[in-house]
Amino acid sequence: MFIAIPSFALLYSMDEVVVDPAVTIKAIGHQWYWTYEYSDYNSSDEQSLTFDSYMIPEDDLELGQLRLLEVDNRVVVPAKTHLRMIITSADVLHSWAVPSLGVKCDAVPGRLNQTSILIQREGVYYGQCSEICGTNHAFMPIVVEAVNLPNYAQWVENQLCQQSN
Repeated sequence: MFIAIPSFALLYSMDEVVVDPAVTIKAIGHQWYWTYEYSDYNSSDEQSLTFDSYMIPEDDLELGQLRLLEVDNRVVVPAKTHLRMIITSADVLHSWAVPSLGVKCDAVPGRLNQTSILIQREGVYYGQCSEICGTNHAFMPIVVEAVNLPNYAQWVENQLCQQSN
């Protein structure tokens, strides 16, 4: 009992999600790619910041890109900002995992799981689906690029302009 009571408080505080995050991103697992929705920038159901992220095939890699880890559309986030990731799946069990950020959250069809992230440094962080979700499960990489706030604002503006055209 002496260990249990303080442990419950610690476990509860570790699972606590930031009340008012600056950015909310929804990751939807598909066989075998990810879809990302930045819901904070939706002006209507028709215009939202949504994109798919596929692994770049080995034949299309450029010099310096990592095999089986590089994607065509990275998740761009502001550094030093509280983020909320909402994670779900459209078909089978997946797991959105980025070990260098200390994040691993299961994507379950029909269920929304959430986790908080605070990235302290700008950079590129790699991860993969860590659930055995089918034959191409190893080909669902995740790339999170943390940039400074002005660069993030410029990226959002560019994405919204591209999607409106």
